[in-house]
Amino acid sequence: MARKGSWPSGSRMGAGAKGGTPPRSSAVRVKTAGRRTASSTQWLQRQLNDPYVREAKRLGYRSRAAFKLAELDDRFHVLKPGARVVDLGAAPGGWTQVAVERTHSARGKGFVLGVDMLEMPPIPGATLIRADFTAAATPARIKTALGGAADIVLSDMAAPATGHGATDHVKIVALAEAAYDFAAEVLAPGGAFVCKVYQGGAEGELLQRLKRDFAQIRHAKPPASRSESAEVYLVGQGFRGRGI
Repeated sequence: MARKGSWPSGSRMGAGAKGGTPPRSSAVRVKTAGRRTASSTQWLQRQLNDPYVREAKRLGYRSRAAFKLAELDDRFHVLKPGARVVDLGAAPGGWTQVAVERTHSARGKGFVLGVDMLEMPPIPGATLIRADFTAAATPARIKTALGGAADIVLSDMAAPATGHGATDHVKIVALAEAAYDFAAEVLAPGGAFVCKVYQGGAEGELLQRLKRDFAQIRHAKPPASRSESAEVYLVGQGFRGRGI
């Protein structure tokens, strides 16, 4: 596993976006009012003062998380034009939007499939399936939709936080393991897998499996990931096949 190292400066954050972190504007203060709790007031103030939230709105992305995938792709180049992509837990669709842009699927040069148990509004250039990715029949359904194996499987899923670090680690690793179980069923040789975990939460069996099955595994925390968040991303490239 390679060390994280420094992030490239001036990386672009999506098609049409300028390089680097979005500029910050004057801070917005939010007062507690009505039934709003102190914690919800803090959340709202953070959202209003987050440059990534404003930039996502300006560019039409459905979530600020879109920039995390764009930054990861700027560094690791997993989303190539013409690639077949599966985005697990796709709702609300920010990662799917970036995948469409980077693969050129809206121009017929790739195929992007968003999978979620929640219904989502259509995304031009993407096919959306409402399904449980852990269901036994879903991998075959995905392959049929793709017309073959996937080149990249993405997962930005996270279980609801409990506030208890050890419990949250166990939950996120279990979700990441389920995502990789799925990915191993649908990935083509040489494919890539990008998955969210928590720092220190993927040092066991999952990481050993990924090291065995991929030519290269790296951890990364993109600039758009909030500094206070324990999330990091595992990026596997060069899929060798399950158990090879």
